[in-house]
Amino acid sequence: MEAHQLLRRAVWAGLAAAALATTAHAQVDPGVRGGDPGAGLPFADLTDNEHSFFEVGLEDFEEAEGVGEGMGPRFNLDGCAGCHLQPAVGGTSPSVNPQVGVATAFGAQNTVPSFITLNGPVREARFKFNPDGSRDGGVHALFTIRGRVDSTGDASSCNAVQDDFAREVARNNVIFRIPTPTFGAGLMEMITDQTLINNVNASPNTKAALGISGRLNRNGNDGTVSRFGWKAQNQSLLLFSGEAYNVEMGISNELFQVERDQNPRCQFASLPNDVTNVDGPLPTDTVSAVEKFAFFMRFLAPPTPSTTSPGGSASISRGRANFTAVGCGLCHTPTLRTGTSTVAALSGKDANLFSDLALHQMGPGLADNVLQGAARADEFRTAPLWGLGQRIFFLHDGRTSDLRAAIAAHRSGGNSQFGPSEANEVVNRYNSLSQGGRQDVLNFLRSL
Repeated sequence: MEAHQLLRRAVWAGLAAAALATTAHAQVDPGVRGGDPGAGLPFADLTDNEHSFFEVGLEDFEEAEGVGEGMGPRFNLDGCAGCHLQPAVGGTSPSVNPQVGVATAFGAQNTVPSFITLNGPVREARFKFNPDGSRDGGVHALFTIRGRVDSTGDASSCNAVQDDFAREVARNNVIFRIPTPTFGAGLMEMITDQTLINNVNASPNTKAALGISGRLNRNGNDGTVSRFGWKAQNQSLLLFSGEAYNVEMGISNELFQVERDQNPRCQFASLPNDVTNVDGPLPTDTVSAVEKFAFFMRFLAPPTPSTTSPGGSASISRGRANFTAVGCGLCHTPTLRTGTSTVAALSGKDANLFSDLALHQMGPGLADNVLQGAARADEFRTAPLWGLGQRIFFLHDGRTSDLRAAIAAHRSGGNSQFGPSEANEVVNRYNSLSQGGRQDVLNFLRSL
């Protein structure tokens, strides 16, 4: 082929690519869906006793903890609901970040890290590596109780000092996580391992053609499937609760009995801080706080999608069809059915979570270089999409509030450290839709 023909083809290819890049961003994210949250309520068919456990769980979930109750010495926030508040208690990061205020509440002597802002997402911070180059990956609590004097205790004698987050940010050694919504978590807990295995193994030829593989994270001791958290690292809601109580608030409990900071000058409650009350007059008085948290999440109903907003029912219907056609549903599985449960509200039910709860390689653009369970440094659990219409922040670190950017971030070529994202071809197919077709997909997502 002559040189000028090759040049002309290259020019046309460049113009076509530029046109695709332009139209790929011509549609708009409808934004957080207004109206009734459609979330935050218990299952309607709970028994009276189950409903009682939901209510005491909700009460504890909303409670702010204090120094005398074991909070600290290091913590990210003083209560569950502060992190899980959008669009209702049990959700995800709210529009106003409570971490800014809690940093100096009751006289606490903390500096707010640069990555925590008033209108940004609630975040936890993890360091990728230790100073000697070995892997870290653990949560480094943002604040200490030093100087705090609240109604439950006096930490004015505590001498704990914050980590040097500015230094670690400068070293590009910090990654972030935002709170995962807990709506419908009881249904997710009751999906059987075999159902998840069968789903991951379904449509192998179609998935292979699109570069999708995926695998389930598993408990290292018994080999059963774990499913909660950004990397599906937690096996159950009780484990999720116990770990969060200790890691996020610094409150030790019967699942995580050891203080993360054992500085004796910063201990103001008996250890472990939260335990079963064997003398409780009622069953709901007996169970520990972490069990109450788990009951609240287990009995919290999934969010109710909209059939008309945004864009109208016809657009939402077309968007769902396009979502399936381009391959999004191969990872964001629309529905998985629960197994048999002692709780009738959870037994044999359709969970419309839009997730396979499996790990997928997401490429260098999203890789956080943290290992959790069997999850590798560039793998994440498929985020459930139910309730997405009323979320403010997206992706594991809350880097964007724009659905278009969140979709684009799923596409990432490989490099010397990480392979390409499994979502690349699906995003390419989404980008090849007409502008109206892409808008329909965004409307569908915001209807969830």
